[in-house]
Amino acid sequence: MMGRLSGDQAQLFYEFRLEDRVPASHLLRRIDAVLDLSGLHRMLGSYYSHTGRPSVDPELMMRMLIVGYCFGIRSERRLCDEVSLNLAYRWFCRLGLEDDVPDHSTFGKNRHGRFRQSDLFRHVFETVLRRCMASGLVRGEGFAVDATVIEADASRFKRMTGEDAAWAEPARQTRAVREYLAALDSNNSPINPEREPSALSPSDPASAWTTKGRQRVQFAYGLNYLIDDEHAIIVDVEPTPARISKEVASTKVMLRRTAERFGLLPKYLAADSAYGTGELLGWLADRGIAPHIPVWDKSERTDGTLSRSDFAYDAAKDRYVCPEGKVLTSTGRVHDGRTFYYRSSKRDCDLCALKPQCCPKAPFRRIPRDVNEHDRDRARSLAGTQAFQDSSRRRKKIEMLFAHLKRQLGFERLRLRGPNGARDEFLLTAIVQNLRRLARLTPPIPSVA
Repeated sequence: MMGRLSGDQAQLFYEFRLEDRVPASHLLRRIDAVLDLSGLHRMLGSYYSHTGRPSVDPELMMRMLIVGYCFGIRSERRLCDEVSLNLAYRWFCRLGLEDDVPDHSTFGKNRHGRFRQSDLFRHVFETVLRRCMASGLVRGEGFAVDATVIEADASRFKRMTGEDAAWAEPARQTRAVREYLAALDSNNSPINPEREPSALSPSDPASAWTTKGRQRVQFAYGLNYLIDDEHAIIVDVEPTPARISKEVASTKVMLRRTAERFGLLPKYLAADSAYGTGELLGWLADRGIAPHIPVWDKSERTDGTLSRSDFAYDAAKDRYVCPEGKVLTSTGRVHDGRTFYYRSSKRDCDLCALKPQCCPKAPFRRIPRDVNEHDRDRARSLAGTQAFQDSSRRRKKIEMLFAHLKRQLGFERLRLRGPNGARDEFLLTAIVQNLRRLARLTPPIPSVA
């Protein structure tokens, strides 16, 4: 017999428990079992007044933000609506059926105020990371680093050059512009001091004009992850403008911070060839970290002339020897802070039979050598080892994290502007991804009958 819904909703009393309505297999239930926000009130205590009306519980806002970034709901207005309607969201946020959901404007006030002043998101990220370490998910032997492009909240159709910028005008002094101007005077400038940026965004000038990412020109930030390659746990995260030089430099920042705060110093670091610069390879060597990184090398020539590899380097006498046995020497002067130049004698080159294959358009041959070339040679020697191949394979886990972030969580464009806005959103994504992995890899707690 066909059944029909009863239209009578006149029952006055209901026996209803949110606890019974959230399945044991629900993702939020598993995340709740591994999430510890007990120290949050103590950390934020000094940022609240001792008088006045009670504020919205910061733990409630943090739990709501975790829900939002876990399920791709980054609009605070929509997040408040979803938490109000979804029983599992209410349960995770410790809200009863009759409890009010905070107004969406509360998030903006706290995010730009006490949350940012206290570095709350970094605190929660490190709390989750410590839980991962306590659960044995961080081996600490090998790390991998990489970056992906996240589009900034800035129109690619509105751009200007540095000469057109009038940041001194009061109308231009938005929060993102103030952060940009402050960063220009710091040790971590968002622009490359050696080259003027080709375009600036009037709404978010710290973002970089780039063709990376979606294969179109856009303003974007680089999301930099440093992961432990055993279980792909994110051990640090850093925002940068989407420029390769800034992304490589952020590797040092993340490794230093991980060593200082957690005592984690890996035996090796895996990365792609964009990180194979002489400066970074030398920095890693000074700290005893083996670089499982392909060397960034543009010395090979494709026009049929002799490449640098055709010249033998004599380390004992610090000189190069050409295929004809002639010597190329250096003055010892460092150019651009990173390069020595070795040159041959014009007299030797004029009489050489190989000159058309060596330097057909120059009177003599000149060979550049990086000041950290011995570290680059060491990195080349590691490239064929089994350990290098194994770490290169595990390094792909970081690309899987980026794919999950963009395809499953829908995180392809920032909602917040400025370096601080990018940092807040990137930390929240790292918190959520670590929590999801921790919940999946941690054995479930048996229920008590």
